[in-house]
Amino acid sequence: MVDKRTVRRGYDTLADAYAAERDDDGPEMALLEELLDELSASARVLDAGCGNGEPVLRAVATEAEPVGVDVAREQLRRTAANVPSAAVAQGDMAALPLRDDSVDAIVAFWSLIHVPFAEHAAVAAEFARVTRPGGRALVCEGTDPWDGTNPDWLDGGAPMEWNMAGAETTREQLRDAGFTVEAARGVPDSLDDDPDETAPWTFLLARLD
Repeated sequence: MVDKRTVRRGYDTLADAYAAERDDDGPEMALLEELLDELSASARVLDAGCGNGEPVLRAVATEAEPVGVDVAREQLRRTAANVPSAAVAQGDMAALPLRDDSVDAIVAFWSLIHVPFAEHAAVAAEFARVTRPGGRALVCEGTDPWDGTNPDWLDGGAPMEWNMAGAETTREQLRDAGFTVEAARGVPDSLDDDPDETAPWTFLLARLD
């Protein structure tokens, strides 16, 4: 089971190494652009688990009003520098520091996978709570269930932990929270991966009923 303190310390300690690993041209960015194209310029979009703001929240800021929440204080400090227009807050995805019905859309890229299994359903419920009716969510999960620990993540001397519930379980949890999943897209680790192989990541695009 994921220890949230390990995740927070890992992202704070390895902030430089993590920043060096971020990819501005990952295949998931096209999915984000599709979502943003459906929203108005005045839409308020939450990046749940925003990290340092690069590249997701920065892309949001070009099309909508950006909001970032992350558990790691150092990541948020960098978000404030990388995306100056963003409203940022430190917080837990299972207890978001936002009011009810306060955002038009939520994106969660590689953040739900660090939440303890037992709290995944609570995260889906929180997404529904803070999203306005008819709002959108774009959520990344491991295609298959998996959990694990790396004692030396990014060769940086700090551990990291993951709990992946799998795409089908996440789809059910979003549905139970009040979302309708409208599309599921498989995404490879990189554009160089074999397109015929099963994608390790699934992005679920949903609308709040």
